[in-house]
Order: sequence, then C-alpha cells, then structure tokens
Amino acid sequence: MLSVNHINKTFATGRQALTDISFTANKGEFIAIIGPSGAGKSTILRSINRLINTDSGEISLDGQDIRHAKKKELRLIRRQIGMIFQSANLVPHLTVIENVLHGRLGYQSTLRGVFGWYSQVEKEEAVALLTAVGLADFMYNRCDELSGGQMQRVGIARALMQHPNLLLCDEPIASLDPQSAKTVMDYLHRLTKKANITCIVNLHQIDAAREYADRILGINQGHLVFSGIQDELTPTVLEQLYQDSED
Repeated sequence: MLSVNHINKTFATGRQALTDISFTANKGEFIAIIGPSGAGKSTILRSINRLINTDSGEISLDGQDIRHAKKKELRLIRRQIGMIFQSANLVPHLTVIENVLHGRLGYQSTLRGVFGWYSQVEKEEAVALLTAVGLADFMYNRCDELSGGQMQRVGIARALMQHPNLLLCDEPIASLDPQSAKTVMDYLHRLTKKANITCIVNLHQIDAAREYADRILGINQGHLVFSGIQDELTPTVLEQLYQDSED
C-alpha cells in the first residue's frame, strides 16, 4: 500500500536527517514511529506527503510515485493522505463543524472552497464524524473555545472527512495530559481500524506505541534501527534506540 525505499534527506545546514530509510505499511495497519527528539520522525512523515522533498529514494502510495509527481498529480495523491499535527492546525475563529468540513477542500472547486459551499451529504457526514469522536454537542462552538484534547479530536474528524487511504499523525498527543492523550488515541485507533485506513503515528510515549500499534518503527539519528511488534521492543532495544540522543 505505502512503500518507502532507501530515502535520504540532507538539509541545507548539512545535517543528514534521514539515511537509507525503507519500510512498507499495509492496508489498515496502525504503525507507531518512536525515537528521540530530532531523530527524523517528522521528516519521514513530511517526506511521505511531499511537504519536503527527499534527496533520493522512492515513495509510492498504491503504486503512485509520490516523489516525482507533478503538481496536478500530487494534488490528487494528497487527497488520499490525511494529516494530523501536534498543534491541530485548526482555524480558531471558525466553528467545529466548519473546520471538519475543510477536510473536503481538496475535492472542491476554488469558488466553492472560498465560499464554503458544501453539500447536504457532506454536512451530514461531518455531523456523523463529530458524533463518532464525542463532540456532537460542540459542533457550533468556535474552535478557540475547545481544550487541547477536543481540538485534536476535531483534527481526527477533519482528516477522516477527507476519506484518506493513509493518515499521518505527527505527535498528536505530545501536548496533552494523560487522560486526554488516551481519549485521542482511543478514537484515532478505533476509527482508523473501522475504516481500514493505514495510520502512521509519531509518538514520544512508548506505552502508547505498545498499546495501539500493530508494528513499531524505531528511528535514531536518521537511521531505522528497529522494526517489530511490541513484544520485541525490549529494554535492551529501547536502550540502543535512545542512546546518544539529545534527550
């Protein structure tokens, strides 16, 4: 489904961010990427949806070449890739349901997008998604009235509104308290599994990676140093993964 082969990335500063990274992600698989700060986790996700360009290697989604896609092709590919950020990236002065409907912007004409013209079917789906993440009572609240955990649940609903085949989540619970983090991860895991969406989540929380992931990838200093299931993530492996880190 997703294939990442031998990608490398060096930034303008000369720092080698990724070195020969390769992995695959199957349909409906829930993958956690762990590792110290600055290890390259975010760079991997941003490379997959072409927010940054890698220097070499191959990235393909359902057989479509992402690295070499032209502007129009890339726009179509990005329809299939949802993204959830650490800061939720909502429009604060808009309502919750308006933010969720923004998940359909990639399918709208410029005029419809500018004026916020959505079909009745799309509006009903947005309501259903907000109900699914436990926010039906908040759909007409402005997003700047929500808690951090609630904002992330809006982000989940917005991403699912996009009908993605792949969902990329960059530290979605990093700034949340433990209970809010668990709530967000529960919804994220349950809804992606229900929709059979491939999900890749960057996490600092080892316990969360063990609890939710079908497979865990470990990154250190731009290298893939571990790929396996939770039972294989032993204390020895963790020590090696986090050695010589900046944390």
